[in-house]
Amino acid sequence: MKVVYRGFDEVLGMEVAWNQIKLTDVFRSPEELQRLYSEVHLLKNLHHDSIIRFHVSWIDVNRRNFNFITEMFTSGTLREYRKKYQRVDIRAVKNWARQILRGLEYLHGLDPPVIHRDLKCDNIFVNGHLGQVKIGDLGLAAILRGSQHAHSVIGKSLSLSVFQVFFEMFLYAF
Repeated sequence: MKVVYRGFDEVLGMEVAWNQIKLTDVFRSPEELQRLYSEVHLLKNLHHDSIIRFHVSWIDVNRRNFNFITEMFTSGTLREYRKKYQRVDIRAVKNWARQILRGLEYLHGLDPPVIHRDLKCDNIFVNGHLGQVKIGDLGLAAILRGSQHAHSVIGKSLSLSVFQVFFEMFLYAF
């Protein structure tokens, strides 16, 4: 189970999200360890305004924790944000959709392409004071290679997931 704390990066002078995972949770199965490694490896190499920014990771052997630092999102997930603010103008929803689609375009344009595989409102994070949304939780992402077949069967099909995100956003927009 992942726990997220609000932290402060003294060097950068900004708040960050301190993500902490018990190693006993990670090592329960090889799949969980691989999922964690995949997320951290992907995040380290992704640089886009619509993708969560990753800073650093380390293992605390004494406390048996895996830690990684990402940027902080002041308003939580898109699902939480939509529950809090039920009336949102269609222009705001379109703005969010554009940001999400730009992030997906970036991921799919990588070589090899990265497919999120679990895109939903719980995996999109919001900075409400900026009207900004970013794609996160890439632990279930699959990388397509040569034949363009996903090497992972975890998660849902991409088209259904994208449809679900936009359906949820529009459902409460009116």
